[in-house]
Amino acid sequence: MKNKPTILIVEDDRAVRNLISTTLATHDYKYLLAQNGASALLEATSHNPDIVLLDLGLPDMDGIDIIKKIRSWSNMPIIVISARSEDNDKIEALDAGADDYLTKPFSVEELLARLRVTLRRLNYIRTLSDKESSIFINGDLKIDYNLGCVYLNNEELHLTPIEYKLLCLLAKNVGKVLTHTYIIHEIWGVGYENEVATLRVFMTTLRKKIEKNSNNKYIQTHVGIGYRMLKVENKS
Repeated sequence: MKNKPTILIVEDDRAVRNLISTTLATHDYKYLLAQNGASALLEATSHNPDIVLLDLGLPDMDGIDIIKKIRSWSNMPIIVISARSEDNDKIEALDAGADDYLTKPFSVEELLARLRVTLRRLNYIRTLSDKESSIFINGDLKIDYNLGCVYLNNEELHLTPIEYKLLCLLAKNVGKVLTHTYIIHEIWGVGYENEVATLRVFMTTLRKKIEKNSNNKYIQTHVGIGYRMLKVENKS
């Protein structure tokens, strides 16, 4: 990305808001500020920021509702920053459409790392869109969507239909945590919410196939929440 992205900070706590804005300014990021949900939605629609850093506990509306409203018209990355640390809170935010979840208190280094991951994913998606590519390449892994074929180190892998669908779903959301519920709905449909154990079995077999004879780890497990495909540096 040629220019530094614009980041919308939605936070009603002045101390936290100042910490985040100072951190972004120090690293030459442009930023916008919002102290409540109404102003957050106004800033998001008016300026179309590249990333939203969103606190859930706002004075006028719950952050989950803000995520849902933004998702009704935009796929802009949303990183939740919240004191709510229970898995259920994280799952609810991610299912609503958040891209990542950072629990307070957090370190400046971790915030910057999460931003870098999100920006890499955003840049990758934009690059793919620009090229209108039907080929996905991540390290030694390649997916040819037109042919429906998967290759590891240029050797074709034999995946089951479910494994292939899982891999494509993860690949099209590189860097984003996908919850168990979201994955199950996308792969099996509504009514299979209790099939988490089945999902784990398929994910285990898929991981064995795409990580064999490879130094790369492609799938990261978020215990109790879901899975994320990691972005691997491609060979030069």
